Amino acid sequence: MTRVLLVHLPRTLLGLLFLVSAADGFWFFATGEHLIHPPTSPAGLAFEQGLQASGFLWPLLKIVNLLGGLSLLLNVVPAFGLALLAPVMTVIALFHLVLNPGGIPIAAVMVLCGVVLVHAYRDRYAALFR
Repeated sequence: MTRVLLVHLPRTLLGLLFLVSAADGFWFFATGEHLIHPPTSPAGLAFEQGLQASGFLWPLLKIVNLLGGLSLLLNVVPAFGLALLAPVMTVIALFHLVLNPGGIPIAAVMVLCGVVLVHAYRDRYAALFR
C-alpha cells in the first residue's frame, strides 16, 4: 500500500499531466487552438507565444512531454522519463512563480510528485553523482 502511494500514484499523476500537455500541444499544431488552456496572465501568454513562434522549441517540448509522460504512465524506464521531464518541470514551476501565479497549485502538485519520484528512484540516479 505504501509503495502505491509513494510511487504509483505520483508516477501516474505526473504521467497523465504530461500526456495531456503533449496532446494539447499536438492539437494546437493541427488546429491552432488549445484543447485545454487554463487562465494565463498576459506575461504568461507572451512567453507561450514566444515558444510557439520559435518554430522548434514548442514541438520539441511537446515531444519531450509525450515521451516522459508515456514512460511514467507505462512504467517503462520511469527514472529516465522523470530525468527527461525534470528541466521541463523546473521551467513550468518558475513560469508559474514568476509569470502566472494562478497556476502555482498545479505546479506545486507537479513538483511534489517529481520530488517523491526522485526519492523513489534515487538508486537509479546514484551513478550520476559519483
